[in-house]
Amino acid sequence: MFIPGLVSITFRQLTPAEIVALLAQAGLSAVEWGGDVHVPHGDWAAARAVRRMTIDAGLQVAAYGSYYRVSHTETGPFEAVLESAVELGAPSIRVWAGRQASADADESYWAQVVEDSQRIADLAAAANVRIDYEFHNKTLTDTNEAAVKLLTRVAHANVKTYWQPPRYSTLAYNLAGLDAVLPWLQNVHAFTWHRTTGERCALADGAEDWQQYLNKIAAATAPTTERYILIEFVQNDELDNFLADAQTLRTWLAAYL
Repeated sequence: MFIPGLVSITFRQLTPAEIVALLAQAGLSAVEWGGDVHVPHGDWAAARAVRRMTIDAGLQVAAYGSYYRVSHTETGPFEAVLESAVELGAPSIRVWAGRQASADADESYWAQVVEDSQRIADLAAAANVRIDYEFHNKTLTDTNEAAVKLLTRVAHANVKTYWQPPRYSTLAYNLAGLDAVLPWLQNVHAFTWHRTTGERCALADGAEDWQQYLNKIAAATAPTTERYILIEFVQNDELDNFLADAQTLRTWLAAYL
C-alpha cells in the first residue's frame, strides 16, 4: 500500500502547525518530520507536541528525518535522536550513510560506517524503531553498487533504505538502482528534476519515469506492506506548486489501491 506524504523540510520556513494545515489542504496522509528544524534532536517536548498535532489532524508520522550522519559524532549523539523518534511516534529514523563519497572512502571508513550502523540499529530495534539510509550523493549510498555493498556488509535486519532518483541520472540507471535495493526498500522521496539541467520541475513532468518506478515498487510490495511516497523538492519552493504536485501524487497512487 502506497501512502502519499511530505518531507517537512521541503518547507523549513513553516512551523509544524503550518505544515499540518498544508497537508490537510493538499489531501496528503503522512509527514516525515525533520530533525534539523521542526523536531530538533533531544527536544522531547517538541516531539510530543508535534506527534499529538499530527495525530489530531488524522495524519501519520511516516518517519523521523534525523540528519544523523552514521559514524560522525558531531551529528549525534544517536541516543538523543532515538529518544526524539520514540516521542514523535516515528516508525523509522532516516540517517545518512556517512559523509564521504563511496569512491573516496577507504576500507577503514567503510568499516567505521558499518560498525556504527550496526550499533544504532541495535539501539533502535530495542525501541521498535527502524533505521533507513538516505539514498544520496557524497555518502556510502551514492551509487547503486555502493548502496548494495553497504547494506550487504551491515547485514542487519533493522537496517533498510529509502530510494530517490539521483540527480542527472538516466531512467535505465534509476530502474537498475531500484532493482538493486528492492530487498531493503522502505520509503521513497518523490520529485522531478530536469535530467540535464538539474532544475526542479513539476512532479507531473516526470510522469513517464515515475509510472515505471511505481510499477516496479508495487510489483515487489506485499498488499499489507505500507510504503510512504513522500514529496521532497518543489519547483521554486512555491506552495501552489506543492499543491499541484500533491494532486499529481494522489492521482498516481490511486491507481494502486
